[in-house]
Amino acid sequence: MAVEIFNCEQGTPEWHEARRGIATASNFSKILAKGEGKVRATYMRTLAGEIITGAVHEGFKSSSMERGNVMEAEARRFYALMTDEDPKQVGFVRNGKTGYSPDSLIGDVGLLEIKTQQPDLLIETLDRDTFPSSHVAQCQGGLWVAEREWIDLVVYWPKMPLFRKRLYRDDAYIASLARAVDIFNVELHETVERIRRYGQPAKVAA
Repeated sequence: MAVEIFNCEQGTPEWHEARRGIATASNFSKILAKGEGKVRATYMRTLAGEIITGAVHEGFKSSSMERGNVMEAEARRFYALMTDEDPKQVGFVRNGKTGYSPDSLIGDVGLLEIKTQQPDLLIETLDRDTFPSSHVAQCQGGLWVAEREWIDLVVYWPKMPLFRKRLYRDDAYIASLARAVDIFNVELHETVERIRRYGQPAKVAA
């Protein structure tokens, strides 16, 4: 499928509509979740509801998420000064039945993903000085959806050093992720069709 770029502001009705009912990179970790599958099943029901009703699920937005949105512009400017890059903001990238909301496109092959952490947590991240495993599914997923080669993850807090790590495209990981998402999408379609048939008379074979 061809990559589609939506130049809308993130969080607007246009952005919500572009991503309604499809698996997005920020939620790929839910699709890959181990254990009893409750996280995966909950996400599937959420998307199924969006497809059936045509309305976007209104999720909870914590104060830390709100704070991250405010600080994102500061972090982007800091990143641009440090790297001499020119981050290009877009709303959403869609590729078939998958999507990704990059914090910026970098040139023709790169992406930027911005996180915020309070100082105590950022100090731990800086001391570890490795790409956080908790963000691998989202970032590799973003590279897959947007068909890019690398992504810079930055973690920001005012007056703290900026954490920056580059992750390159891992085709073996992406192939495994793609299989998991394909299976998820098949099950999602079956869930939607099953719920749409609920309460209807069963068809009798001739």
